[in-house]
Amino acid sequence: MTFDARATSYCQRPTPWVLRWIREVPPGPVLDLACGSGRHTGFLALSGREVVACDIDTRQVAALSDLPNVRIVTADLEEGPWPFEKDAYAGIVVTSYLHREHFPLYFESLAPGGLFIMETFTRANTECWGHPRRPEHFLEPGELYRLMPPEADLVAYEECETEGRTFVARIAWRKPMGA
Repeated sequence: MTFDARATSYCQRPTPWVLRWIREVPPGPVLDLACGSGRHTGFLALSGREVVACDIDTRQVAALSDLPNVRIVTADLEEGPWPFEKDAYAGIVVTSYLHREHFPLYFESLAPGGLFIMETFTRANTECWGHPRRPEHFLEPGELYRLMPPEADLVAYEECETEGRTFVARIAWRKPMGA
């Protein structure tokens, strides 16, 4: 995959974790879930990927809809039905978002051989910086690893303090080809 230099200036820079693993995503569409301002959507689209960007409020990412390989989906993923097809995405990217009930749905929507990439806050971030405040929005130690579907193949996992001084858990796992 060739990365367009404009991608990092189009919107906020993607997380180092996503940059590290996105090259391992096979050809095909990528789902940027809880896309926020679209930092991963813009980067992926300008890098030539087909991207589906989803959030409950898509106003921040609306400008990216001008890109021919971006489709924006506005959905309340916690209250509404899961709007994504089975085996549809070569990659799924989730950052700074947590809804534990989605993990089986991530696996289902990922195409065989596809890669799931996630990074989100841990309890340590709440204890240090006071956010996120609600326990349903941060991970306990080791929890992200335990949330990985049992059929998935672990690619990488870590819990750490980032260069930006946030405390996160990160995971990348692959859906097996025969799944």
